[in-house]
Formats: sequence, C-alpha cells, structure tokens
Amino acid sequence: MDTLTKERNEEVELENQRMIEEMVRDFARVEISPNIKKWDESQHFPKELFHKMGELGLMGVMVPHELGGSGFGYLEYITAVIEISKVDPSIGLSLAAHNSLCTGHLLQFGNDEQKKKWLPKLASGEWIGAWGLTEPNTGSDAANMKTTAVKDGNEWVINGAKNFITHGISGDIAVLIARTGKTGDSHGMSAFIVERGTPGFAGGRKEDKLGMRASETAEMIFQDCRIPEKNLLGEVGDGFIQSLKVLDGGRISIAALSCGIAEGALQAALVYSQERHQFNKPISSFQGISFMLAEMATQLEAAKLLTYQAGAIKNRKGKVTKESAMAKYYASEVAVSVANNAVQIFGGYGFTKDYPVEKFYRDAKLCTIGEGTSEIQKVVISRELLK
Repeated sequence: MDTLTKERNEEVELENQRMIEEMVRDFARVEISPNIKKWDESQHFPKELFHKMGELGLMGVMVPHELGGSGFGYLEYITAVIEISKVDPSIGLSLAAHNSLCTGHLLQFGNDEQKKKWLPKLASGEWIGAWGLTEPNTGSDAANMKTTAVKDGNEWVINGAKNFITHGISGDIAVLIARTGKTGDSHGMSAFIVERGTPGFAGGRKEDKLGMRASETAEMIFQDCRIPEKNLLGEVGDGFIQSLKVLDGGRISIAALSCGIAEGALQAALVYSQERHQFNKPISSFQGISFMLAEMATQLEAAKLLTYQAGAIKNRKGKVTKESAMAKYYASEVAVSVANNAVQIFGGYGFTKDYPVEKFYRDAKLCTIGEGTSEIQKVVISRELLK
C-alpha cells in the first residue's frame, strides 16, 4: 500500500469514527439517558432498544454490506462501544457481546450458507445473539466443560448447561461450544449454532447482579436438544481454537467498554468538581482533586491508545493475542480506578443514586472479570512474551 492510499484510508476511518461518535451520542441522549435508572433498578433488558440500534447499523458494525451489515472495521466499532458505554455501560456490554461474540464467531468461522442465513438477521437487530462457553464449574478452564454434543445420524444431540451468558434468555440464536471429544483435550470441543425455539433449548436462571443490570445474564440449558448436522460451525474439534480467536476480538470489546466507563466517570467528575464549592471556591482548584483528575485523564488516554492499537492490528488481520489482552487488562483496571476516584470526588453524593458515578463504580468491576479475569490476561501476556 503506497503512502497516499494509506493516508486516504486513515482519513476515511477518522471521518467514519467522527460520524459514528456523533450519531451514537445523539441516539444515547434520546433513547438511553432517560431510562438508565429505571432499567438498572428493575434489571430490565430493553430488547426493543437493540432493534432500534440495528436500524442504525450498530448491531452489525463489522458485518459486510452484502450480508446486511455496516461494513466497518474495529476502529469504528470501538468508537461505538465507547460512546454507548459513556452513557450506560450495561447497554455497551450487550452491544459488544452481540457484535464480537455471537455475530463475530459466525462472521469468522461460518460457511457461506450459514452467514447468508443468520448474519442479516443479527446485523439488522431483528435477532439478538448469545454466545455460550462458560459453565458453572469451568470458566477459564474451558477444556473441562461438561456440556456434550453427540452425533446421531445427521443430527447432533446436545446436553448440558451454560451460565453467565449475555442474552441467555432473550437471545434469538446462540453460538455454543460443546465437548465432542475427550475431557481436557483442546481439540475435543466443537462450535454449534442453536436457534431459540429448538426443542430442548431453554433459558434458565437470570443472575441478580451488582452492576451491568440492564444487560441480561442468564443460564442456557440443553436437554436432548437436537440440531441439524449443518449447524456445526467449522470442523469437528475446532471449537476451542475458534473460541480463543473470538476472545481476542472480545477482549478489545471489553477494553472499549472499559474506556467508555472511565470516560463517563471522568466527565461527570470534571463537571461536578467545577460546580461543587467548598471554602468559597470550586473543589477542582484544590491540588488533591486536580491531581486526581490529571491521573484519571492520563490513565484513560493510555487505555484508549492500547485499545485502538489492538483494533488497528485486528483490522490488518494481524495476530492480536498479546495486544488485546494488554488492552483488556489495563483498560478494565483503569475503569475501576477512575470510577472509584470519581465517587471519591463526589464525596457523600457519589454514594447516592442521584448522581451517575455510583453506577459507573458498580458496572466497572465486571470488566476485570468478564472474558477472562485480569489474572488470566497476565497469563496470556506473559505466555506471549516468553514464547
């Protein structure tokens, strides 16, 4: 690629990012902001909101135009997740899970027939996607999963349960990883597509969570669930390897979500610190507060740079395992730190539901846990460094 072409592509990406930023900001102000507290307190998953986001192209950001998507790359996607998460992280989480996990898995590993059948419905927001890897006793230890898929003629019979699944009840379609070989064998698992309404497939218990309460998290239960042979994604035994590649992109999503939380908390703290007066001057004029704000802003910028760097590598189809783990690890810890400091700046008011920072504080913690804990990210990073 010559220099002029590269510069032109970068200009187009920046223009797309600005356009998406403005569009999402307007949408969030009208459709999300008035409902944040109500959805949070009732744990309501606003499925109708995601149909509206589908109309804007946000449910298939990276799906090609010919399959009903927006045809953008990871930089535009990161921008969209950040902008939504600045307003309500739980909506950002559901948007990210739909795009990068279920839709992303189909996009990366589905055959032409599977893509044409399911991606247009996911990209339009007509259908909401779920992705099932985690089980009650196997989080990061996925190779020991208990859910099985057994071949019976031209069908697969699935038995088992998945938990902590985003859209486990409301999802219209799920990409599921099940054991087809020996326990503990990284090539003993395969990926399958299961539509809601398939006999033997049901949603289970919905989690009552600390934060991210408007994003549905629930069990998926499979009991003699029969699906056609053609619902296998890729080859038998490739499910776990596929999942690791999907999670590389998923970690970029959580990094973007984390940046959105940190930015929302920082913006709230900046405004409040200039409006709140003590000893006849704004508290932002005190060094203790101003230095805290400086540290928060610097951490956020570093987190965003790591996140966009990982997205740029992903766009080039480069190996992004280390960079996505670094972005996810650092950005998630920054989200917790910035939200904590924001509550501190608000003082007693930060501990009440009258201001937004208590929700950012509750929501942020999930980012250090979901799609691999901070400790797992360190394992991934160190393993890549020591290869």
